[in-house]
Amino acid sequence: MGESLHTVTTLPTQRQPGCPFDPPAELTDARRHSPISSYTFPGGKPGWLVTGYDLVRSVLADSRFSSRRELMLHPTIDYGDIEVPPAPPGEFLLMDEPRHSRYRKPLMGKFTVRRMRMLTERVEQVTAEHLDAMEKAGPSVDLVTAFAKPIPAIMICELLGVPYADRGSFQNHVDSFMDGETSDEDLMAAYTATQEYLAELVAAKRANPTDDVLSDLTDSDLDDEELKGIALILLAAGLDTTTNMLALGTFALLRHPEQLAALRADPALVDGAVEELLRYLSVAKTFQRTALEDVELGGHTIKAGSPLILSFHTANRDPERFPDPDVLDIRRKATGHLAFGHGIHQCLGQQLARVEMRVAFPALFDRFPTLRLAVPADQVPLRPEIADIYGVKSLPVTWDV
Repeated sequence: MGESLHTVTTLPTQRQPGCPFDPPAELTDARRHSPISSYTFPGGKPGWLVTGYDLVRSVLADSRFSSRRELMLHPTIDYGDIEVPPAPPGEFLLMDEPRHSRYRKPLMGKFTVRRMRMLTERVEQVTAEHLDAMEKAGPSVDLVTAFAKPIPAIMICELLGVPYADRGSFQNHVDSFMDGETSDEDLMAAYTATQEYLAELVAAKRANPTDDVLSDLTDSDLDDEELKGIALILLAAGLDTTTNMLALGTFALLRHPEQLAALRADPALVDGAVEELLRYLSVAKTFQRTALEDVELGGHTIKAGSPLILSFHTANRDPERFPDPDVLDIRRKATGHLAFGHGIHQCLGQQLARVEMRVAFPALFDRFPTLRLAVPADQVPLRPEIADIYGVKSLPVTWDV
């Protein structure tokens, strides 16, 4: 006999005023009622909302739940009878085995902990250059455009071999289809322009390989369409997530001065601080899966074909896994958080993101010990909840000179 069923009727899209770092209250309430709730998708399709840590983690590790794009439903928009095509070649996040491994395996050796540690010196150099520019432009800047965005952009573009001259326009295109506020027409234009650019980039790497990941992959049996898809996934994921972690993480530390003071007093805390910020903020908020067969989950039978929304930000705030989960505590052992996912689709670039954050946060606060918000906290513009990645649109900061 199944447990009593909790129901969520609409997916919450607003955070509480004055609580920019916490998940929408209705999602937290859903998790308090039950780690799994029924949810009716737009258009009337019955599905599930999974909010508890253990259940989210188990779904991510279970091959009976599919990541295939053609099986997904949008959680808040009814597209009617429009048939969703399978993911294009190379876009492995939206695939199951064995297609997923065909694209992920050639990349595994490119993003090792060792290789990412070797990049630390370059991350330090890029970070210092942008701190110099901030100091010159200051004492008041938008931290997103001056610091949080360019560091991951430069690093992922260098890894994949995007020429320096192309990075500005490329970044603008990627921004357009990640921010959640672009019109459908502009979204398609940006997506098309990005696809065309990546096709040219792949052709250039095949003709004249350079020292980068994309050039390395031209030696594999992957064709140009597959390489283009891989490049799109890596660039989009590598740019937007870390940008928002750096900006929102700075915002969170400025709003928790005792935590910032502890980090300044003991630089050895930085690794733990990064893991705690990843857990606490969970900028990649939700992911989806679809059941391929009937599966028992949390006392309920998930029928074959049922879509599921996995709520990472409530899972990472689950008190059964993390005591006092709504408290930011950089001394916490936050290992095991789901900010990078879990299972075969766990984020490939997580070590690069960690290196960037471990370097950038201490460097920023060392250079500007009086750094503070230049506007009241409730006036910092936040990304809409509908955006794939949560964060701030801008972060006006200032400091004493």
